[in-house]
Amino acid sequence: MSTAPRDPYRPVAHLRPPRNWINDPNGLVFHDGHYHVFHQYNPYGSTHAHMHWGHFRSPDLLSWEQLPIALSPAPGGVDADGCFSGNAVSDGDRLVAFYSAHREDRSPQHQPVTSAASLDGGRTFAARGEPVIPEWPDECTMYRDPYVWRDGDRWRMLVGAALADGRGAALLYESPDLEDWTYLGPFDARGQEPVGTGTGLHTGEGWECPQYLPAQAGRPGALVFSAWNHHDGERCVAALVGTEHGTTLDAGPAVLVDHGPDCYAPALLRAPGDRWLLWGWSEEAREQAWAVADGWSGVLTVPREISVGDDGTLRQEPAAELLALRGEHVVRAEGTADGPEPVELGGVGRAFDLTARLETTGTATLRLLTGADGTGGGADGTGGGTGGGVDGTDGADSAEYLDIRLDAGTGELVVDRDHASLDTRARGGAYRMPCPAGQPVELRLVVDHSLAELFLTTTGQVLTLRFYPTGDTPWRLQARTAPDARLGYAVDAWELLPLVVKEPSAESELPHGQPT
Repeated sequence: MSTAPRDPYRPVAHLRPPRNWINDPNGLVFHDGHYHVFHQYNPYGSTHAHMHWGHFRSPDLLSWEQLPIALSPAPGGVDADGCFSGNAVSDGDRLVAFYSAHREDRSPQHQPVTSAASLDGGRTFAARGEPVIPEWPDECTMYRDPYVWRDGDRWRMLVGAALADGRGAALLYESPDLEDWTYLGPFDARGQEPVGTGTGLHTGEGWECPQYLPAQAGRPGALVFSAWNHHDGERCVAALVGTEHGTTLDAGPAVLVDHGPDCYAPALLRAPGDRWLLWGWSEEAREQAWAVADGWSGVLTVPREISVGDDGTLRQEPAAELLALRGEHVVRAEGTADGPEPVELGGVGRAFDLTARLETTGTATLRLLTGADGTGGGADGTGGGTGGGVDGTDGADSAEYLDIRLDAGTGELVVDRDHASLDTRARGGAYRMPCPAGQPVELRLVVDHSLAELFLTTTGQVLTLRFYPTGDTPWRLQARTAPDARLGYAVDAWELLPLVVKEPSAESELPHGQPT
């Protein structure tokens, strides 16, 4: 998966094919001793087109093999213009994929469910060639993205939908055999409700990629969906935590699954030991032409263990296996920062895994810095390193930095990328996550070149974003405080080792035939 020379923005410890476009993770399933991760894939370029299903598998989440393309559009078939998102289930010797069949000559928002089955561990699939469910309910103005799971001696399916009365919905079906499906009505359906407090986000015009985390050990279950908006507002990933009552979910208010701007369409995998894992799609946060010139776009997040806590909140953390990707222990810093000058904590490479315990009386910042010293900015992240880009604008300061800012007064953890790139083609913005006030905060930060995933260990929340520094020097880590604040810190960082990915054959990367 390496390029020569090395692309400075390409992650090394996150899954994606060697080139071209990917988006939604699909078909996440443990089958025949392997974790299988399928994904939306354009084998012909770095834009959203010609949707196929790419395919990786692994025995341990650390060493991966790219298998041949699993699903390809059939010319003239039910999926002639794209094999869109869905999931897969293990049924004895069979691996069965359910997916949205796309054709341009019908409504682009109505994608019937079809399926394909494999008897050789996912190396080849035989397509059904017709819809699994012939008709969608009349009230649907959008219909796509099946999610199938075994529930006792039956199978259940959710399909994402928008309803004519303005509600987003996850529609519930049931089957005894994965062949004949009965519609049971909406599992949950809601108008546009706020997601989180003060985020400006809502539950969307429709729900994409519904996923269901069943109740475990007396704790409630969670319906995870991607809030789709065609006209009104930004997308986000939300969850409804609640209890099943027959064919419906009795759930509380919607909560954010990821507080960052660059995680969408996550999918679940039921792992051995009744453990649940989640991968998301992290889109590029740069101009499309830049990604196209580099020959790739999109990456999957790290696998995250996901559960509902004793307090009924959704919790995520990196899968335990990823501790094996920690290499050299490059930073060990413990002490106090309370003066006007930043405290240097050490240096890290462009891919690292960091843990921190922070306790502050006011506003304090961990700054990831490259280029000039960046001393113009305070703990609030303002005043330093703005200026121009490498695309010809006029920049007076070459500092680039990503700030992780803890505000004890407001109870917020903020990740600010406004100064993370001097290239104006990269997006900026600051993104917030609620954080307990008046107590120490523990966090874990996984940075992999252009991708940062911040896990607030204290609460189980996560924030994902992309950033594109132009400098090529290693990162320096600083602790900084506002004039009236004191920060106690304990920080450790390890170099992040790359995944082991078996180089694919030409058969793995290219489907038969050419795009239509």
